[in-house]
Amino acid sequence: MSTMSGSDPRPGELTVWYDGDCPICTAEIGLMRRLDSSSAIAFVDLSLAGGCPTDRAARLARLHAQPRGGAMVSGAAAFVAMWRVLPGLRPLAALASPPPVQWLLERAYLVFLKVRPSLQAIARWLIARQQAGRP
Repeated sequence: MSTMSGSDPRPGELTVWYDGDCPICTAEIGLMRRLDSSSAIAFVDLSLAGGCPTDRAARLARLHAQPRGGAMVSGAAAFVAMWRVLPGLRPLAALASPPPVQWLLERAYLVFLKVRPSLQAIARWLIARQQAGRP
């Protein structure tokens, strides 16, 4: 894969499936889109019809990514896969790649998944207040 050699990623080098109904996920993917100046990542919103090639519920439960021609990864490994193809985040991917670090990141991701519903509710409430013009 070309990203491992340090060269610029090719367009569509990585596919990422995300929950477009989740305000936290949407914000994170929005940041990744802004950083993806070479369109190396194909982002697939699972909230849209036809966005899921496999078990939709499983894909919605965790972030999933798949390098072109590679194996599917999820959770913290999916974040590292995204960072790896984004030139500005490659140093972060290098720091996060050793197995002990990935193990720690996965544990942190599992904690996030437990509190995600509460965080989503707070984010939705804040968005609704903002849209209603309330501080």
